[in-house]
Amino acid sequence: MNFRHLLEKHQLAPAILSVINGYLHEKGLSLRQGTIVDATIIHAPCSTKNEEGKRDPEMHQTKKGNQYFFGMKAHIGADAESGLVHHVHGTAANAADVTQVAELLHGEENADYADAGYTGVEKREEHENREVIWQIAARRSTYSRLNKRSVLYKAKRKIEYCKAQTRAKVEHPFRVIKRQFGYVKVRFRGLMKNTAQLTTLFALSNLWMARKQLMGMGELRS
Repeated sequence: MNFRHLLEKHQLAPAILSVINGYLHEKGLSLRQGTIVDATIIHAPCSTKNEEGKRDPEMHQTKKGNQYFFGMKAHIGADAESGLVHHVHGTAANAADVTQVAELLHGEENADYADAGYTGVEKREEHENREVIWQIAARRSTYSRLNKRSVLYKAKRKIEYCKAQTRAKVEHPFRVIKRQFGYVKVRFRGLMKNTAQLTTLFALSNLWMARKQLMGMGELRS
């Protein structure tokens, strides 16, 4: 616990992520030409059986589909080529994804990829002077009324398929921390503590995802 508090006090978790990414970049495993942004919900305990008798005030409830979730969101920016995470940002679960994009970009991108939940991001004030190509998934309603046999419909479907292939890479780090590392619920109270832990986990997920390439270079032993 003292070690964790030391990391939090000196904000060392982002530094750990930066050092690991610098090492991977030197090995040619992170091209940094494009960024995929996405977010996932991390559950928090709803119970009020604690000393304060209430839920964590920094966590909030949100609705996804027809289901309600209570907790926080882990927002990440990942390399479009390798899927390695370069930025992590934690918010309450009810924060709109599109409002957090500026926290997830390193500024050297030539293209940004995101799902339909980020529609309109290019019009936001914080991105006015950003010279990138925004590859945002189109909402199905924008082309579902077209004739499925028409050239226009087939072209739009092809474009969306290509976008989806790139965006799929951002799901890999989420899978690693939730399946390989078993992190499906926050461990602490408060966004700062949990964001610090998430940042460290995503740093480790980068090493896990690049393990085969590193072993091939003789950098790691099986």
